[in-house]
Amino acid sequence: MKKILKHLSVIALFGTLLMAYSCSEDFLTKEPGGVVPSTITESPDGVEALLIGTYERMTGEDRFGGAMATDWTYGSGASDDAYKGSEPGDQSAFNDIEKYTNLPSSPYVRGRWRDCYGGVARANVALEILDKVQASTTKIAPGRALQIEGEAKFLRAWFHFQANKVFEKIPYIKTAKELGSVLPEMVPNTDSGWEGIEADLQFAIDNLPAKFTGEPGRATKYAAEAVKAHAFMNQGKFAQAKTLLDDIITNGGFSLVADYFDNYSMTTENNKESIFEIQASTTATSVSSLMLGGPVMHQKGAASCGGWGFYQPSQDLFEAFQVGADGLPILDPALRVALAHDMGKTSSSSFVPTAAELDPRVDWTIARRGVDFLGWGIHPGNDWIRYQPNGGPYMTKKYMHKKDEQGLNANGTGFDNGKNYRMYRYAHVLLWRAEVAIEEGGAANLELARGYINQVRNRAKTGKVVMGLCTKYTSLGTLTVADVDYTKPAANYKCEEYPVGHPAFASQAEARKAVREEFRLEFATEGLRFFDLRRWGIASQVITAYIAKDITFRPFLTGAVYNATQDDFWPLPQDQLDLQKGVLTQDASY
Repeated sequence: MKKILKHLSVIALFGTLLMAYSCSEDFLTKEPGGVVPSTITESPDGVEALLIGTYERMTGEDRFGGAMATDWTYGSGASDDAYKGSEPGDQSAFNDIEKYTNLPSSPYVRGRWRDCYGGVARANVALEILDKVQASTTKIAPGRALQIEGEAKFLRAWFHFQANKVFEKIPYIKTAKELGSVLPEMVPNTDSGWEGIEADLQFAIDNLPAKFTGEPGRATKYAAEAVKAHAFMNQGKFAQAKTLLDDIITNGGFSLVADYFDNYSMTTENNKESIFEIQASTTATSVSSLMLGGPVMHQKGAASCGGWGFYQPSQDLFEAFQVGADGLPILDPALRVALAHDMGKTSSSSFVPTAAELDPRVDWTIARRGVDFLGWGIHPGNDWIRYQPNGGPYMTKKYMHKKDEQGLNANGTGFDNGKNYRMYRYAHVLLWRAEVAIEEGGAANLELARGYINQVRNRAKTGKVVMGLCTKYTSLGTLTVADVDYTKPAANYKCEEYPVGHPAFASQAEARKAVREEFRLEFATEGLRFFDLRRWGIASQVITAYIAKDITFRPFLTGAVYNATQDDFWPLPQDQLDLQKGVLTQDASY
């Protein structure tokens, strides 16, 4: 099984005792939902089951406001990569995220807080019960006990990291033993929590194995190194990140898979590129899935699977995939041309897709008219889009399963599919290492960065592209076999490596543009974009320009203003502040 469900009998017992609880200090002091009383779990099997229950929380409870793991709401919807999609009034709280008008009363920030600290609570319960078991006569073997502690602290750090991406200052909640005389609900949010995150991850690095044989979903030493490197990148601590990234590259045994979409296919999960992968599965009786799957699927058409039609890529993102005659990205957005789109066109009206040369990753990322949608058929445009005037003419591809993978979704229509999420993969490491080299500066380091970036670009150049050249652009719902040539690429794809002496690596400033653009192309719609813009210090510049451009494409962002002082983070939920008066402090911008 993909899922790391070794202790099924205990977990089945947990399933009968699921409970819900509201946003309160109970997150910090009570056993979290889905956890049975400690009298039942004080055994080796109970500790293992508690740990698995903590992993399970990585998917979150909230499909929108929590946005755990995928960060599609805060990382993509708040950036220039994607729109909320669907219809204007659907999930209206998301409109506030997109327009940078979010308030402390938002159910979205409440959902994020709940999901993050619910996960923290589970990790702490696992650690506390582990201590009790080790003090009993039924001890876990010392080596495995250290691994369990390492896994739990990895998870605790990860949940806090997910909190600090959204909230500028957070409380770092540990076990009662670790906190000593301080009650969990009295821990203030005085900083970003980096010290606790780094310490927990270092414990994981020191005590976790390089690999768990037969259990790919567990955190490993290299997974902890990747998360810690990411934490350092967010703080601009490039030298510290460099050490971890070099160890992963030199000793981790990871490499890029040959084909880009192997990082998103259900049949190629836990592959040689995957460093940490959040597991998902479906059976005839249960689903353990990312909360994102169904909402971002088409609502209409052959591939709908009951989807809701959210999460639609922006025209700005689509145009970022265009390349020059040399097959390289056009790094200056002002030099990109407007690409043809079918906004405002019915599926029966004539439309000829752009003939411009495009990076092949575009059609593994964006579902668009005239191009095959993962084997479900040639996308007809508007007929498959829920409400084009609000969400635009595109949909995402990375979270939907291929048609020939539908049989792997044993539960229902596939709405909650069993597709894993590659949280950290080798491509992240290569591009972070390139970024570190660029920040170090000097000709040798810029050349080193060019090499790392080219590894990622070479995969895009040599890997499989979407096939199926469509030659009929009206009434796409009535295509015949003769209208599509599946021996030819679906579009005019081109991708080349940066050659020696290219101007993009003649200076640190230009090289920054190259690596930042590669991040966008490689990880588009994966919930990183806003956080990357923020850590690069260019969020205001990029988003302001994006708003001005996007209102010429659709009116939704008319009047929207990005305020760099306030909108770089979201407010703490008001009801949490009310419950912990005098302890938690609101972001001064709110």
